[in-house]
Formats: sequence, C-alpha cells, structure tokens
Amino acid sequence: MADFRDRSSARTVNLGERMATSQAFGGLFRDGMGLVEQTAAYLDGPGREESRGLGRAAALAYARESMRLTTRLMQLASWLLLQRAVNEGELTRTEALREKAKVDLGRPEAIDNEEARLLPERLRGLIEETRELQGRIVRLDASIYRAGEASAEPNPVNRQIGLLRAVFEAG
Repeated sequence: MADFRDRSSARTVNLGERMATSQAFGGLFRDGMGLVEQTAAYLDGPGREESRGLGRAAALAYARESMRLTTRLMQLASWLLLQRAVNEGELTRTEALREKAKVDLGRPEAIDNEEARLLPERLRGLIEETRELQGRIVRLDASIYRAGEASAEPNPVNRQIGLLRAVFEAG
C-alpha cells in the first residue's frame, strides 16, 4: 500500500512547475523585463515631459500611479528573476520560496476611472499592461507554489486506489 502511494506521488506532475521551466516562461520573462524597460524609458523621457503639462489633480494622480507602477514592476521583476534562477539551477525551489516571501505580488488593482481620465494615455496603457502581467504571474505563482504545498499532503483518493489495487493484485 505505501509502495503505491510513493509511486503515485512520484508520478504527480505539477503543471505550474512544468510551465515555469518551459519556453512559455521565457516569453513571460521577456515580456516582463521588456515592460520594465519600456516603463523606465517612458517615465524618464516622454512621461516626464507629459507630467509637466498636467494640472494639479492630474499631476498628483500621475505621481501616485507612476510610483505604484514602478513598485509593482520591481516586485514582478524580482519574482521573474527568482524563477529564472530556479530554472537555471542557481537556486533550489526551497531557497526561492524563502526569497519569494520578500516579494509582494499582490493582486492587480483597478485605478479609479475619474483619475484614469486625468492621466496621459501612454501611462494608462503601461498600467494596464502591468496589471495583465501581474495577473499572469500571480496565477503562475499559485500554480507552482501552492500546488507544491498541496501535493505534500497525502491524497486520500490515491490511498483508496492503492487499497483497491492491493486487493486485486493479491487475489
């Protein structure tokens, strides 16, 4: 019986981990790091110029949302770099889990529609792209790390299947 459980858990495939080491992760990594670069270029160049022409309420909204955007991107980039380090064997999953505790992925938050209208179009676009990236990363993170936590617990269905198999193999 115990032998069956050991074999069945060894065959369990964590789809999140598989995705995290696939070419799809490479695309996610490139998208994320590219978005970091695009945002930095915008905020240091055209965004700075656009913010100078804003009224008081719009300038406050711009400052608040650009800080949120920068913070969110740095957290996402940290997660992507940690996952890449695991994929490349520089960190174990356990080490990454410890480091990941310092990363706040949060949940994609909506911007107030009234405030959004005050912001330059390109900043609104970057905010939306970042929220979409954040959603993808949050889902992948849950798939990798929460599935791993759940698989550590014995599966009662596997136990029952093991018992049935033992009965039929003995008979």
